[in-house]
Amino acid sequence: MKVLVTGGAGFIGSAFVRLYASVYTVGVVDALTYAGDLERLSSIEGLYEFYHADITDMSALKKVFEDFRPDVVVHFAAETHVDRSILEPQKFVKTNVEGTLNLLELAREFKIERFVNISTDEVYGELGETGKFKEDTPLNPNSPYSVSKASADMLGRAYYRTYGLPVITVRPSNNYGPWQYPEKLIPVVILKALKNEHIPVYGTGMNIREWLYVDDCARAIGMILEQGIVGEIYNISSGEEKRNIEVVREILRLLGKDETLIRFVKDRPGHDYRYATDATKIRTELGWEPKIKFEEGLKKTVGWYLEHIDWVKAKLRDLEELWKKVYS
Repeated sequence: MKVLVTGGAGFIGSAFVRLYASVYTVGVVDALTYAGDLERLSSIEGLYEFYHADITDMSALKKVFEDFRPDVVVHFAAETHVDRSILEPQKFVKTNVEGTLNLLELAREFKIERFVNISTDEVYGELGETGKFKEDTPLNPNSPYSVSKASADMLGRAYYRTYGLPVITVRPSNNYGPWQYPEKLIPVVILKALKNEHIPVYGTGMNIREWLYVDDCARAIGMILEQGIVGEIYNISSGEEKRNIEVVREILRLLGKDETLIRFVKDRPGHDYRYATDATKIRTELGWEPKIKFEEGLKKTVGWYLEHIDWVKAKLRDLEELWKKVYS
């Protein structure tokens, strides 16, 4: 089977490619923006075909389809950082909505057998202290990022309903692990702590997220690709919820750093309080279970960043600019 992976040089996409490049004939299409890096695929060099193209460029994307002739598309490519979406919402709409539309149109034209559309748990909005989102929970996104992802999510479902395109929708919870670009919470805390700099924590740090190790997510997507039912939606989540401040303190403990580094900063505009999804469907129907508990996964992640600190430091110039804008 020929599988075209969009955003395959990104964080979650590259984890999927590393896991399945020896199983399928894999093509990777990536624009290689700040968050894309082929170094993530260095361990499987020669096991995939690479196409440097932006999903918003319809003509370039069509050439990829003509050359690779995929049977299946797994669509990861997206702008993903909430803070950046608050600063540049237009970019998120263009990539996440227009880019997805381009892919769906080409999938129709080239008669793709399956189109796995990677969404996010953030499309559901926020929860209070109790309850979980199920696949049939109405969408209620609150940030420019989550709105753009909800739009892409619904476009995929509309193409299934209207055109019969074999779309499967996937909504993972917060991913973490090696190779994550250091703009998200866990790698930001690691990098700041290693530099003995103040660690910014939004509000009081009491916001709750459900953490999923990236390899567990990639494996779940592979199972959905193989066994998932066309037209269905699948939540992927671990059941491991943590308050942001708990995550920060555990990272500091692993690094042997003092909690006096923590600095509470003005809360993010429209900051969702809690996400939690019910993954009963993928567990019972496909037999998927997460293998990596949060404590183990966080240790592995911290260890990886310590071993790859030069890769992280190479990203600092762009990050310093971002931090000035969002934490000031």
